Amino acid sequence: MEIWDMYDINRNKTNKTMVRGESIEKDNYHLIVHVCVFNSKDEMLIQQRQPFKKGWSNMWDITAGGSAIKDDTSQSAAERELYEEIGLRVDFKNIRPHMTINFNNGFDDVYLIEQEVDIDDLSLQYEEVQNVKWASKEEIFSMIETGEFIPYYQSMIQLFFDNRKQYGCIKQSEHTS
Repeated sequence: MEIWDMYDINRNKTNKTMVRGESIEKDNYHLIVHVCVFNSKDEMLIQQRQPFKKGWSNMWDITAGGSAIKDDTSQSAAERELYEEIGLRVDFKNIRPHMTINFNNGFDDVYLIEQEVDIDDLSLQYEEVQNVKWASKEEIFSMIETGEFIPYYQSMIQLFFDNRKQYGCIKQSEHTS
C-alpha cells in the first residue's frame, strides 16, 4: 500500500495523507517527480513500460517518474524512483528540479540531469520497465507521432532538451550568468 502526503495549493504539506488509488479530496494535492537523464551525445535515456503495466502499457516514456510517498522530499522521491525503475543511483541532495508543472491534482517536479550511463549496467524493475535505450529528440518526436511514446507535447520534450544544462527561462550564453 502506497501512502502519499497531501499538500495545499501553495505546496505546503498538510497533516493529511491518502492511499494511492483513493480519490483526492478537493483542495488537496500530491507530488509527482520525473527524471530525464541525458548524455553528452544530446540523447535522453528513455524507458519502455511493461505490457502488463496499467496505464500507457508497452509505451516508451522519459527516464523515470512516479509519486512521492509519505515523508519523501522531491529529491528523495526522484532518487528513489530512478533507482527503483532502472537501478541508477544519483545523489539528488544538491539538485533542484528544473521545473514544476502543475496539474489538476498536484505538482510534477521535473529533473534534467546529465550523466554518461552504460545501459547494460542498469537493473530494470520488472514490474515497471521492459527496456531502455538512448534516443535523440528527433527519435522521440517520431515515436510520439507513431504512437509508440506517451503523447507528451513535443514542445515539452523540446523544453527538456533545451533546459537540461541550465535553470531558468532565459537562454544562457557565455556572456550571461
